[in-house]
Amino acid sequence: MSDREPPRRRVPGPAGPARPAARQRPGPGPGARPARRPAPARPQAARIRLGSPRPRLRLVTLALTLVLLVFAVRLLQVQAFDASAYAAKAEENRYVVHTLAAERGRITDRNGVDLATSVDADDITADPTMFTRAQLGIGDGPEQAAALLAPILGQDQAALAARLRTPNTRYVLLARRETPQVWKQIKDLKTALVKKAQKDKATVNVLAGVFSDPSSKRVYPNGDLAAGILGWVNAEGKGGGGVEQQLNEQLAGKPGKIRYAQSGGREVPTAGSTETRAVPGSDTELTIDRDIQWAAQNAIAEQVAKSGADRGYVIVQDTRTGEILAMANSPGFDPGDLAHANPSALRNAALQDAYEPGSTAKVMSMAAVLEENAATPLTHVVVPNRLHRGDRLFQDDVDHATWYLTLNGVLAKSSNIGTILATGQLGGTQPEANKVLYSYLRKFGIGEPTGLGFPGETRGILAPPDKWSTSQQFTIPFGQGFAINAVQAASVYSTIANGGVRVQPTLVRGTKGADGRFTPAAKPESTRVVSARTAKTLAQMLESVVDDEQGTGVKARIPGYRVAGKTGTANRVDPDTGRYHGYTSSFAGFAPADNPRVTVYCAIQNATKGSYFGGQICGPIYKEVMEFALKTLQVPPTGAQAANLPVDFKP
Repeated sequence: MSDREPPRRRVPGPAGPARPAARQRPGPGPGARPARRPAPARPQAARIRLGSPRPRLRLVTLALTLVLLVFAVRLLQVQAFDASAYAAKAEENRYVVHTLAAERGRITDRNGVDLATSVDADDITADPTMFTRAQLGIGDGPEQAAALLAPILGQDQAALAARLRTPNTRYVLLARRETPQVWKQIKDLKTALVKKAQKDKATVNVLAGVFSDPSSKRVYPNGDLAAGILGWVNAEGKGGGGVEQQLNEQLAGKPGKIRYAQSGGREVPTAGSTETRAVPGSDTELTIDRDIQWAAQNAIAEQVAKSGADRGYVIVQDTRTGEILAMANSPGFDPGDLAHANPSALRNAALQDAYEPGSTAKVMSMAAVLEENAATPLTHVVVPNRLHRGDRLFQDDVDHATWYLTLNGVLAKSSNIGTILATGQLGGTQPEANKVLYSYLRKFGIGEPTGLGFPGETRGILAPPDKWSTSQQFTIPFGQGFAINAVQAASVYSTIANGGVRVQPTLVRGTKGADGRFTPAAKPESTRVVSARTAKTLAQMLESVVDDEQGTGVKARIPGYRVAGKTGTANRVDPDTGRYHGYTSSFAGFAPADNPRVTVYCAIQNATKGSYFGGQICGPIYKEVMEFALKTLQVPPTGAQAANLPVDFKP
C-alpha cells in the first residue's frame, strides 16, 4: 500500500463563500499503533531575546578606524611634511657645535721682534643637560663635578656647581683661556672615570658633560715694554686699549665652527663632522724700535721715581718720515698681568694727557716771527725786569736786571718777556698779531688730531684768537694758555728738523695677512709750515740753547754731535682740581742739528723732589735717549762747526 495521503475533496457547503475544509489527520492504517493521547498543556516560561551584535561591531570598527586614521595622519605629517624639522631636532640633541677661535695676529716692532703674540689655550665649557638626574641617574652630579673641577680651575666649588645647573641651555663657559696643561688634567680625570665606570657599574662619569673649545691666549713677551702703545686684550678676546683696540678687527681674524656628533660627552668618530676653518688675523708691524723703546722707558721711569713725579713720557721720532720710534710712559703696566696693574696707569698718557707745554712752544713763536720777517736772529731785544701787558705784570723765571739780548738770545735764555715783545711785531695791533700767531700754531698741528687715530687721544686745547682772554694774548706766545699732547710737541720739532715740512706722525708701518704678503701703511700727509730757510735758522738758534753757556739746555749736550733743543718749565693745571699746582718740566730737540735724523721729546709732570726745571731733569733724559738712538740707527756726527749765533749785545 502507498504511504501517500489520498487527495482531499471539497464538500460543497451552503450558498456563499466556501469555507475551507478542516485538515484531516490520516487515520491509522491496518496494523498501525493506536494514536498517543496528547500531553496536557504546560505553562511556557518567558524567553529572553538577545539584541543584534551588528551595531556594536559597527561602533568598534568606526572607533578603530578613527584611531588608525589619526595615526596615519600623524605619521604622514612626521614623515612627509615635518620630516626635516624633526630631523633637525634630533640632530640638535645629538650634534654639538663649537666655535673655533681665530689666531690673533702678532704685533711686532719695525724689525719683526714680537711685542704681542698668541699661544694655544682652551676655553673650558659644559653642557648642563648632561648633569641632570635623568642623564646621570644621580641628583648631585653638578656638585660632584664641581668638586673635581674647582681645584684645577682655581674657582669656587659652589659657583661652579651653580653654573652646571643652569637651566634651558646646553652651553656654559666655566673658564677662559686655560693652558693646555689644565685641559689635560681634566681629560685625564674624564678618562679615569670612564675606565672605572666600565669596571664598576655603580660609578658615574660626572665629567662627561665637560668639554674644551680651542682658543688662544695673548702674551706680551717683553712685559711692560710699550704697554701704553700695545694696550691689552680683554676677557672676551677683544682689544681693550691701545693698538689692540684700534686695530682689533684686522688683528682678530674671523672665527670658525666645528660640528660633530657626541654620545656620553665624547665625539662619535664614525658619525662624521663639518668644519668651517677660522681665518687668522693679520700681523701688524709698528714703527717703533724695541731697543730704543727700552732705552726711553728705562730713562723716564728712573727720573719719574727720582723726582717723585706723577708721571712722565718720552717720544722719539724719525724727523724725515714722521715714524714714531719710541713712545714711553711712566708709570706703566704689564698687559699680561692686569690684575696687579694700577688702574690709573692703564692708558697712553703721552697721547691722552693734555697739558700746557711752556717754553718748548716758543719755537713756534720764533718761527712765526722769522717767517713773517718781523725780526732776525740778530735783532736787538731789550728785556726789562718786568713787563706790564693788559691786566698782568709779566716776569721771567729768574729775577734779573735789564737784559740786552738778540732774538737768538731771547730763545737761548728762554725769556718770556722777550718772546712777548717779539711776537707783538707780528701785526699792527695786538689782535692782528694774535691772528698771525694762531695761524702758525694750527699749521704746526696744535689743536688738531695727530693723525695716529689712537683710542682716547686728545687733540689738545687751542681757542680761536677772538676768544683769547687779555692774559692769553701774552701767555700763549711762551706756551701757557693752550694745551697739547706729547706727540704734538715732538712733531713741532720734527717739522723744524725736516726743513719746515710737517710729516704726519705714524705708528704703523704695515700689515702682513694670512698669505704672508706685507702691505705697507698709506703714506702720511706732508704740509709745509715754514720755509727751509726759516727752519735752518731756527735750528741754529736752538743750538745756542744747548751750546752757549748762557743757554738753559747745557745738560743735553752730546759729545761729538751738534744738538738743537729747547727747555720748558710750565705752570701745571692739576687735572683733579682744575687749578694751577706744580710744574710741567720738558725738553725737546733733534740731532744732528745740521743734518737731523732723530727728534726726542721728554716731559715730567709735577716733580716734587729736587729741581723741577726742564733743563735740569729732562735735559739728561734727552741726552741719554738721543745718544742711544743715534748709535742704534748708526747716525754719525757731521763734523761741521756750529754757527754760534750771538746771544746778547752791548747797549
